Amino acid sequence: MDFFDFSSYDWDTWTTFLEENWLILLIALIALFLVIRIVKTIIKWAIVAIIVIGIVLYSGYTLEDVKEIGSKVMDTSIDELKELGSKVSESVKQEAVNAMMGEAQDAQYTLEKDGAYMVETKNVKLKGEVGADEVYVSVHGAPYIMLQLDETIMAFIEQSKSNS
Repeated sequence: MDFFDFSSYDWDTWTTFLEENWLILLIALIALFLVIRIVKTIIKWAIVAIIVIGIVLYSGYTLEDVKEIGSKVMDTSIDELKELGSKVSESVKQEAVNAMMGEAQDAQYTLEKDGAYMVETKNVKLKGEVGADEVYVSVHGAPYIMLQLDETIMAFIEQSKSNS
């Protein structure tokens, strides 16, 4: 990986940059830690990327350097990102199903006049339409994710109907 080859870097320029801009870098570092600690969604990584790119651009890299680094990262990481995305998706789905099963006895079913229904517990909200094969689930107030209707989710909905 040529990206980690620091032999061609001008260390005097970097030292001067760090001495002149230490306050801005410290503020950016604090902002990064705050974003990572406070924000709990995928948006967190977009904010982190924006801050890091801002620092890189501010540090004096040319646009060509950034493009070269970006293309190297993208070439090697697309498959890794897809794999990570599918793992995260499966993890979120599993957490949603586990939360539904743990709170099924407290679930309340509400049917709207237009055929839409909602199942709510303390930590889970499920929205769907009668006859549809997919539902939208939110766990702990997170954004809704779409899940295919399966036996587990159907059992959760049936349990909520019997509770109401």
